[in-house]
Amino acid sequence: MHKSIDKILAQLMARDGITQIELSSRTSVGQSTISRILKPQGPKGIKEPTDKQVRPLADFFGITTDQLRGYEPLGEAEPEAQDRKNLSTAEIVKQMLAKHGKGLSLDARQKIAEAIEEKSAEQAASNIIAVDFVRPGLVGDEVWIAHYDVRGAMGDGEVAHDFPEMLQDIRVSPTHLREMGVEFKEHFHLKLITGVGQSMAPTIRSRDPLVVDISIREFVGDGIYYFSHQGHQYIKRLQKKGRDHFKMISDNTNHPPEDIRVDETYIQARVLLVWNAHLV
Repeated sequence: MHKSIDKILAQLMARDGITQIELSSRTSVGQSTISRILKPQGPKGIKEPTDKQVRPLADFFGITTDQLRGYEPLGEAEPEAQDRKNLSTAEIVKQMLAKHGKGLSLDARQKIAEAIEEKSAEQAASNIIAVDFVRPGLVGDEVWIAHYDVRGAMGDGEVAHDFPEMLQDIRVSPTHLREMGVEFKEHFHLKLITGVGQSMAPTIRSRDPLVVDISIREFVGDGIYYFSHQGHQYIKRLQKKGRDHFKMISDNTNHPPEDIRVDETYIQARVLLVWNAHLV
Protein backbone atom coordinates (compact mmCIF):
# COMPACT_ATOMS: atom_id res chain seq x y z
CA MET A 1 0.00 0.00 0.00
CA HIS A 2 1.46 3.37 -1.02
CA LYS A 3 1.99 6.27 1.38
CA SER A 4 -0.54 9.08 1.31
CA ILE A 5 0.39 12.54 0.08
CA ASP A 6 0.28 14.07 3.59
CA LYS A 7 2.94 11.64 4.88
CA ILE A 8 5.19 12.09 1.86
CA LEU A 9 4.99 15.89 1.94
CA ALA A 10 5.69 15.94 5.68
CA GLN A 11 8.66 13.60 5.12
CA LEU A 12 10.12 15.85 2.39
CA MET A 13 9.63 19.02 4.45
CA ALA A 14 11.33 17.42 7.46
CA ARG A 15 14.18 16.18 5.27
CA ASP A 16 14.86 19.65 3.85
CA GLY A 17 14.03 21.54 7.05
CA ILE A 18 11.43 23.77 5.41
CA THR A 19 8.35 25.23 7.05
CA GLN A 20 4.88 25.67 5.59
CA ILE A 21 5.44 29.42 5.27
CA GLU A 22 8.74 28.95 3.42
CA LEU A 23 7.26 26.29 1.15
CA SER A 24 4.29 28.51 0.34
CA SER A 25 6.56 31.47 -0.43
CA ARG A 26 8.80 29.47 -2.75
CA THR A 27 6.08 27.60 -4.63
CA SER A 28 3.21 30.14 -4.70
CA VAL A 29 0.93 27.48 -3.24
CA GLY A 30 -1.19 28.97 -0.47
CA GLN A 31 -0.23 28.04 3.09
CA SER A 32 -3.83 27.07 3.79
CA THR A 33 -3.64 24.60 0.89
CA ILE A 34 -0.38 23.13 2.19
CA SER A 35 -1.86 22.86 5.67
CA ARG A 36 -4.91 21.07 4.29
CA ILE A 37 -2.73 18.62 2.34
CA LEU A 38 -0.71 17.87 5.47
CA LYS A 39 -3.79 16.91 7.45
CA PRO A 40 -4.02 13.12 7.69
CA GLN A 41 -6.99 11.37 6.16
CA GLY A 42 -9.91 11.24 8.58
CA PRO A 43 -12.90 8.90 8.54
CA LYS A 44 -14.53 10.94 5.79
CA GLY A 45 -11.26 11.82 4.10
CA ILE A 46 -10.26 15.22 2.71
CA LYS A 47 -10.66 16.71 -0.71
CA GLU A 48 -7.96 15.43 -3.05
CA PRO A 49 -5.60 18.30 -4.05
CA THR A 50 -5.58 19.21 -7.73
CA ASP A 51 -2.59 18.88 -10.06
CA LYS A 52 -2.40 22.69 -10.11
CA GLN A 53 -1.73 22.57 -6.36
CA VAL A 54 0.47 19.46 -6.32
CA ARG A 55 2.73 20.15 -9.29
CA PRO A 56 4.59 23.20 -7.87
CA LEU A 57 5.25 21.25 -4.65
CA ALA A 58 6.54 18.25 -6.59
CA ASP A 59 8.72 20.51 -8.77
CA PHE A 60 10.18 22.16 -5.68
CA PHE A 61 11.32 18.82 -4.25
CA GLY A 62 12.50 17.56 -7.65
CA ILE A 63 10.02 14.69 -7.93
CA THR A 64 6.96 13.87 -10.03
CA THR A 65 3.38 14.43 -8.97
CA ASP A 66 2.87 10.67 -8.96
CA GLN A 67 5.74 10.31 -6.50
CA LEU A 68 4.31 13.02 -4.26
CA ARG A 69 0.89 11.38 -4.34
CA GLY A 70 2.50 8.05 -3.43
CA TYR A 71 1.76 6.30 -6.72
CA GLU A 72 5.46 5.87 -7.43
CA PRO A 73 8.34 5.27 -4.99
CA LEU A 74 10.69 8.11 -4.08
CA GLY A 75 14.09 7.68 -5.69
CA GLU A 76 14.09 3.91 -5.68
CA ALA A 77 14.59 3.69 -9.44
CA GLU A 78 17.58 6.07 -9.52
CA PRO A 79 20.37 3.63 -8.50
CA GLU A 80 19.18 1.16 -11.13
CA ALA A 81 19.19 3.91 -13.76
CA GLN A 82 22.71 4.97 -12.75
CA ASP A 83 23.95 1.35 -12.89
CA ARG A 84 22.60 1.00 -16.42
CA LYS A 85 24.78 3.84 -17.74
CA ASN A 86 27.78 1.52 -18.04
CA LEU A 87 25.88 -1.45 -19.50
CA SER A 88 25.54 -2.38 -23.15
CA THR A 89 22.13 -2.59 -24.81
CA ALA A 90 22.33 -6.38 -24.79
CA GLU A 91 23.09 -6.44 -21.05
CA ILE A 92 20.20 -4.09 -20.28
CA VAL A 93 17.80 -6.25 -22.30
CA LYS A 94 19.03 -9.36 -20.44
CA GLN A 95 18.34 -7.64 -17.13
CA MET A 96 14.83 -6.64 -18.26
CA LEU A 97 14.08 -10.17 -19.48
CA ALA A 98 15.21 -11.62 -16.16
CA LYS A 99 13.07 -9.14 -14.23
CA HIS A 100 9.97 -8.78 -16.39
CA GLY A 101 10.07 -11.68 -18.87
CA LYS A 102 8.71 -14.39 -16.63
CA GLY A 103 5.62 -14.67 -18.84
CA LEU A 104 7.80 -15.71 -21.79
CA SER A 105 9.10 -19.21 -22.37
CA LEU A 106 12.78 -19.93 -21.82
CA ASP A 107 13.22 -20.47 -25.57
CA ALA A 108 11.59 -17.11 -26.40
CA ARG A 109 13.77 -15.24 -23.89
CA GLN A 110 16.88 -16.91 -25.31
CA LYS A 111 15.98 -15.93 -28.89
CA ILE A 112 15.37 -12.28 -27.90
CA ALA A 113 18.72 -12.12 -26.10
CA GLU A 114 20.55 -13.69 -29.05
CA ALA A 115 18.92 -11.27 -31.51
CA ILE A 116 19.96 -8.25 -29.42
CA GLU A 117 23.54 -9.54 -29.13
CA GLU A 118 23.71 -10.09 -32.89
CA LYS A 119 22.41 -6.57 -33.58
CA SER A 120 24.92 -5.07 -31.14
CA ALA A 121 27.78 -6.95 -32.79
CA GLU A 122 26.71 -5.69 -36.24
CA GLN A 123 26.60 -2.10 -35.02
CA ALA A 124 30.03 -2.36 -33.37
CA ALA A 125 31.55 -3.78 -36.58
CA SER A 126 30.09 -1.10 -38.87
CA ASN A 127 31.39 2.39 -39.59
CA ILE A 128 27.99 3.98 -38.93
CA ILE A 129 27.83 6.42 -36.04
CA ALA A 130 24.80 5.65 -33.89
CA VAL A 131 23.00 8.85 -32.83
CA ASP A 132 21.09 8.67 -29.57
CA PHE A 133 18.13 11.03 -29.87
CA VAL A 134 17.19 10.84 -26.18
CA ARG A 135 15.70 13.81 -24.40
CA PRO A 136 18.32 16.30 -23.16
CA GLY A 137 19.41 16.35 -19.56
CA LEU A 138 20.69 13.90 -16.98
CA VAL A 139 18.65 11.12 -15.44
CA GLY A 140 16.22 12.81 -13.07
CA ASP A 141 17.02 16.25 -14.48
CA GLU A 142 13.49 16.94 -15.66
CA VAL A 143 10.84 19.24 -14.25
CA TRP A 144 7.38 20.39 -15.25
CA ILE A 145 6.75 24.00 -16.23
CA ALA A 146 3.16 25.05 -15.67
CA HIS A 147 1.41 26.54 -18.71
CA TYR A 148 -1.12 29.19 -17.69
CA ASP A 149 -3.96 30.61 -19.74
CA VAL A 150 -2.51 34.09 -19.27
CA ARG A 151 -2.15 36.15 -22.40
CA GLY A 152 -0.04 39.24 -22.89
CA ALA A 153 -0.84 41.42 -25.84
CA MET A 154 1.81 42.26 -28.37
CA GLY A 155 -0.37 45.08 -29.62
CA ASP A 156 -3.04 47.23 -27.99
CA GLY A 157 -3.20 45.35 -24.70
CA GLU A 158 -5.01 42.28 -23.41
CA VAL A 159 -7.46 42.42 -20.50
CA ALA A 160 -6.26 40.02 -17.81
CA HIS A 161 -8.32 36.95 -16.91
CA ASP A 162 -9.58 36.97 -13.34
CA PHE A 163 -8.86 33.27 -12.78
CA PRO A 164 -6.04 31.87 -14.94
CA GLU A 165 -6.56 28.17 -15.66
CA MET A 166 -3.89 25.56 -16.32
CA LEU A 167 -3.27 24.55 -19.92
CA GLN A 168 -0.96 21.74 -21.03
CA ASP A 169 2.30 21.75 -19.08
CA ILE A 170 5.70 21.01 -20.60
CA ARG A 171 8.48 18.80 -19.30
CA VAL A 172 11.99 20.24 -19.61
CA SER A 173 15.57 19.78 -18.43
CA PRO A 174 16.85 22.78 -16.40
CA THR A 175 20.39 21.75 -17.36
CA HIS A 176 19.52 21.90 -21.05
CA LEU A 177 17.79 25.28 -20.63
CA ARG A 178 20.93 26.71 -19.02
CA GLU A 179 23.07 25.24 -21.81
CA MET A 180 20.83 27.17 -24.23
CA GLY A 181 21.68 30.37 -22.35
CA VAL A 182 18.46 30.70 -20.35
CA GLU A 183 19.42 32.26 -17.00
CA PHE A 184 17.30 31.60 -13.90
CA LYS A 185 17.82 30.83 -10.21
CA GLU A 186 15.10 28.27 -9.48
CA HIS A 187 13.17 26.16 -11.98
CA PHE A 188 9.90 26.60 -10.07
CA HIS A 189 10.00 30.31 -10.94
CA LEU A 190 9.54 29.40 -14.61
CA LYS A 191 6.05 29.44 -16.14
CA LEU A 192 4.64 29.33 -19.65
CA ILE A 193 2.30 32.03 -20.98
CA THR A 194 1.14 33.02 -24.48
CA GLY A 195 1.76 36.14 -26.52
CA VAL A 196 -1.02 37.44 -28.77
CA GLY A 197 -0.62 39.94 -31.61
CA GLN A 198 1.96 40.93 -34.22
CA SER A 199 3.81 43.88 -32.68
CA MET A 200 6.75 41.73 -31.44
CA ALA A 201 7.23 39.90 -34.77
CA PRO A 202 9.53 38.43 -35.93
CA THR A 203 10.98 37.82 -32.44
CA ILE A 204 7.66 36.57 -31.07
CA ARG A 205 4.81 35.48 -33.31
CA SER A 206 1.19 35.57 -32.25
CA ARG A 207 0.28 32.65 -29.96
CA ASP A 208 3.89 31.65 -29.35
CA PRO A 209 4.32 30.12 -25.87
CA LEU A 210 6.84 32.03 -23.77
CA VAL A 211 8.95 30.84 -20.84
CA VAL A 212 8.91 33.58 -18.20
CA ASP A 213 10.50 34.04 -14.78
CA ILE A 214 7.82 35.15 -12.32
CA SER A 215 10.37 35.97 -9.61
CA ILE A 216 11.38 39.06 -11.58
CA ARG A 217 8.87 41.71 -10.56
CA GLU A 218 10.91 44.83 -11.25
CA PHE A 219 13.03 46.27 -14.03
CA VAL A 220 16.45 44.57 -14.05
CA GLY A 221 17.76 45.90 -17.35
CA ASP A 222 16.69 46.17 -20.99
CA GLY A 223 14.69 43.14 -22.10
CA ILE A 224 11.27 41.74 -22.90
CA TYR A 225 8.82 41.80 -19.99
CA TYR A 226 5.29 40.69 -19.24
CA PHE A 227 3.65 43.63 -17.46
CA SER A 228 0.39 45.41 -16.82
CA HIS A 229 -0.23 49.05 -17.68
CA GLN A 230 -3.49 50.86 -17.12
CA GLY A 231 -5.42 47.63 -16.66
CA HIS A 232 -4.04 45.82 -19.71
CA GLN A 233 -1.39 43.12 -20.06
CA TYR A 234 1.55 43.56 -22.44
CA ILE A 235 4.56 41.67 -23.69
CA LYS A 236 7.03 44.29 -24.90
CA ARG A 237 10.60 45.41 -24.64
CA LEU A 238 11.23 47.91 -21.87
CA GLN A 239 14.01 50.47 -21.61
CA LYS A 240 14.44 52.96 -18.81
CA LYS A 241 13.97 56.54 -19.97
CA GLY A 242 14.93 58.89 -17.19
CA ARG A 243 13.66 58.34 -13.67
CA ASP A 244 9.91 58.36 -14.29
CA HIS A 245 9.39 56.68 -17.65
CA PHE A 246 9.92 53.46 -19.57
CA LYS A 247 10.22 53.32 -23.33
CA MET A 248 7.84 50.53 -24.47
CA ILE A 249 9.29 49.07 -27.67
CA SER A 250 7.80 46.73 -30.28
CA ASP A 251 10.14 44.67 -32.47
CA ASN A 252 7.73 45.16 -35.38
CA THR A 253 8.79 48.47 -36.94
CA ASN A 254 5.18 49.21 -37.90
CA HIS A 255 4.51 49.85 -34.20
CA PRO A 256 6.34 52.98 -32.95
CA PRO A 257 7.73 53.03 -29.37
CA GLU A 258 5.74 54.69 -26.61
CA ASP A 259 6.69 56.36 -23.34
CA ILE A 260 4.85 55.01 -20.30
CA ARG A 261 5.10 56.01 -16.66
CA VAL A 262 7.08 53.80 -14.29
CA ASP A 263 4.55 54.25 -11.49
CA GLU A 264 1.75 52.97 -13.77
CA THR A 265 3.71 49.92 -14.93
CA TYR A 266 3.59 46.68 -12.93
CA ILE A 267 6.07 44.04 -14.07
CA GLN A 268 4.77 40.49 -13.63
CA ALA A 269 7.65 38.49 -15.16
CA ARG A 270 10.57 38.66 -17.53
CA VAL A 271 10.44 36.72 -20.82
CA LEU A 272 13.40 34.34 -21.08
CA LEU A 273 12.64 32.11 -24.06
CA VAL A 274 10.24 31.88 -26.99
CA TRP A 275 8.94 28.31 -27.20
CA ASN A 276 8.09 28.16 -30.89
CA ALA A 277 8.50 26.08 -34.00
CA HIS A 278 9.32 27.62 -37.36
CA LEU A 279 8.70 25.79 -40.61
CA VAL A 280 11.87 24.88 -42.50
